[in-house]
Amino acid sequence: MSAIRLLVLNAVRQHGRAHGYQVRGDLEYWGAHEWSNAKPGSIYHALRQLAKQGFLHEHEIAPSTAGGPPRTEYEITAAGTEEYLRLLREALTSYDQKTDVKSAAIGGMVDLPRAEVVALLEERVRRIERWRTSVTEYYVPEDGPEQLGHIGEIMNSWVHAADAEAAWTRGLIGRIEGGAYTFAGEGKPFVGVLAEGQENPYATGERHPGDNR
Repeated sequence: MSAIRLLVLNAVRQHGRAHGYQVRGDLEYWGAHEWSNAKPGSIYHALRQLAKQGFLHEHEIAPSTAGGPPRTEYEITAAGTEEYLRLLREALTSYDQKTDVKSAAIGGMVDLPRAEVVALLEERVRRIERWRTSVTEYYVPEDGPEQLGHIGEIMNSWVHAADAEAAWTRGLIGRIEGGAYTFAGEGKPFVGVLAEGQENPYATGERHPGDNR
């Protein structure tokens, strides 16, 4: 799945309405430019594609006082909210070793009910365990990586990564069951986007030709 679609839908949904430069700023604020393909070009492309597919609604507002074309603001549609929650559920349960998908999912998990998130993460652990079992059909961790020559180091790294992911996920489940964070239906939702005019402490200072959109 595409992490950028999940990230962009999350940002627009939190704002209510947002233009491309705001969405870019939010993803940068989350550090997504470091752990995903959330670069300016891919962000603006995702916004256009999501609008074309009916997941976002485009609003053209007046041109800026500095001139130039009208700025486009995006608003999530009912279909977009449904798609966002579908992607979120899929990302919370999937295990494909892609850090961007996992990070995007954790960033949006509080938009679901607490009990559902626990259930999704428990399914994630089961999938990790099944994946690890498939690897150990050909590789015996106790015998060490040398059993397969230097290629054994690849499978060794896979097994260690799976074990670490399972342990981390179980820890997260424990924290959630212990009452950590505010989930859907429990009170005022967490707002993780920048307010209009709020300074972005993680801004790169770079601008993009599409920043007026």
